[in-house]
Amino acid sequence: MGHNDGEHEHEGDDLSADDSSWSDGVWSEDDDEVGEETLSFEDSGSGSDGESHEAAVAEESDSSEDEVAPRNTVGDVPLEWYKDEEHIGYDIDGRKIKKRDREGRIEAYLRNADDAKNWRKIYDEYNDEEVQITKDEAKIISRLLKGKTPHTNVDPYPDYVDWFEYEDKGHPLSNAPEPKRRFVPSKWEQKKVVKLVRAIRNGWIKFDKPKEEQNLYLLWGDETDTTDNKRHGLSYIPPPKPKLPGHEESYNPSVEYIPTQEEIDSYQLMYEEDRPKFIPKRFECLRSVPAYEKALREGFDRCLDLYLCPRTRKKRINIDPESLKPKLPSKKDLRPYPKTCYLEFKGHMSPVKSISVEITGQWLASGSCDGTIRVWEVETGRCLKVWDVGGDVRHIAWNPSPDRPILAAVVGHDLLLINAEVGSEEMQTMVKDLLKVDEMALQDDTDDKKPAVRWLKHDKLDGITLVHQKAVSNVEWHYKGDYFTTVVPTGDTRAVLLHQLTKKHSHHPFRKMPGLPVAATFHPSQKMFFVATKKFVQIYDLQKAQLVKKLESGLREISSISIHPGGDNVIVGSRDGKLCWFDTDLSTRPYKTLKIHSKDVTSVAFHRKYPLFASSSEDCTAYVCHGMVYSDLNQNPLIVPLGILRGHSSSDGRGVLDCKFHPKQPWLFTAGADSVIRLYCD
Repeated sequence: MGHNDGEHEHEGDDLSADDSSWSDGVWSEDDDEVGEETLSFEDSGSGSDGESHEAAVAEESDSSEDEVAPRNTVGDVPLEWYKDEEHIGYDIDGRKIKKRDREGRIEAYLRNADDAKNWRKIYDEYNDEEVQITKDEAKIISRLLKGKTPHTNVDPYPDYVDWFEYEDKGHPLSNAPEPKRRFVPSKWEQKKVVKLVRAIRNGWIKFDKPKEEQNLYLLWGDETDTTDNKRHGLSYIPPPKPKLPGHEESYNPSVEYIPTQEEIDSYQLMYEEDRPKFIPKRFECLRSVPAYEKALREGFDRCLDLYLCPRTRKKRINIDPESLKPKLPSKKDLRPYPKTCYLEFKGHMSPVKSISVEITGQWLASGSCDGTIRVWEVETGRCLKVWDVGGDVRHIAWNPSPDRPILAAVVGHDLLLINAEVGSEEMQTMVKDLLKVDEMALQDDTDDKKPAVRWLKHDKLDGITLVHQKAVSNVEWHYKGDYFTTVVPTGDTRAVLLHQLTKKHSHHPFRKMPGLPVAATFHPSQKMFFVATKKFVQIYDLQKAQLVKKLESGLREISSISIHPGGDNVIVGSRDGKLCWFDTDLSTRPYKTLKIHSKDVTSVAFHRKYPLFASSSEDCTAYVCHGMVYSDLNQNPLIVPLGILRGHSSSDGRGVLDCKFHPKQPWLFTAGADSVIRLYCD
């Protein structure tokens, strides 16, 4: 472009010189060099101020051709205004830029044929000149047409440089300590939040309410489209569609669909429910079809069906029944527990109603309806002692103190305390001193006419008889071995009595009983007392003489009770075959209710050492379960059924009458109505 400008400015110069310098500048040098040569040629042609022009060339040598000002200075004026003129504009000196003669198409074709580089020339209509692009510019245009970057040294997809990964990144940018304001909540931010909250509450700041969309629906739309049919947020259930008409309902059906007269007469003999609702007929044309006589009636019935018949959507979920079962640990991980009959203790002639194991686990006492009390050696099954007490033994309990081998047995109407005659001579001497009664003791309130219990000497068995006013059903010892309690199933205040062995003293601790007592027992380690009535279990504080808790069983009738060695969990058995587990720290209602027996539960028992509990029933079975109580109060007890112990036979409709655990081993003793005592081991 610099050369062309010089050409127009010096029209009288030799064109051959211009062409030679242009050719040298274009094909032998780069773009910057082309600009330098053309400028130097223009300066030499001007003929004045050569030094100033050389300085200008030196200053503009680093500039590209794009930065050279256009030769035409008319500005953004449409060139159509000069179409009838001989010039196209004015240069910087105000001289007219004349139009040059255009060559014809034949001359242009011949020139293109002679010059192979003519395709690089571009006509500049604004300056009325031809511009020849360089090789580099041609490459740039080619890359742009292909959708690439103009310059080859530019990488559009450079490799990612992780600026946060460097060799010394372990060192912080600043070693200054963290300011305190980064750990303390901002006071100004808190004031700003309080200010905004106050403004919202006072209504100074109002939020834009969401615009309610209009509930538009198609009047004659498809009823199966559930997205457009919603009533007050409930999922729309489309009504069932009536059955579409078939071939028989056509106005001109086939012959096989038209019944004969005999078939129509047979319809009259059928019940109305069995008759066809529609009898096909044949018409010559559609205009001959009369109005349907039952249209109004059927439309009314259809409306009644849609209005009166409710429709509900049943959500069916495919659930594996096995996934609903609780995940319990394996029985192998819960061993040891009793599961096999190891010994049978035979000798009683009638049903064995009660058994009790001595605290060391060496001796076993049993009471039967044959009027005898027997003491067995556990390891060998040998019968050591037999006492004929002359009446049915309803319940028996061994003193929990190892220094006092005393048996408490409910015989007939009263309670009998006898010496078990086991242990050393010193123990025998001490027990005989405890069982001495010098005179009849009346230890009841002075206001009553008759004492609640009379302590009498039993000469035949060298023991003590506690004569009650009514029949005794249950006896339990305190864990220290000095106190014991008896239950008389009556509704008066003397139904539950407490006795002290050393002082030969008896008294009734309750002024009023809320129900008929069934069983009573002491807390294993605290001064608490449990009384089980037919419906409830009441927990009393003996030291404060007040009711602490009342457990609601929800059973038909409670039959037995047992306390966990920790004292916070209780199990009760019922007459309807259910067993309830109570967590007294959790609730007054049962934590778990197990329906495991088909008949009455006769006895329940906790193991002193192992996490086991058992229940016996009239259905000749005994259930053994794993009952783990955790020290963490946030974790509920784990109850896992382990096994069913069978082996006893039924006698007069009765099965297993009592069950007791060995105090040290995972063994279970069961007493049955078949007069046999069984020992189950691991």
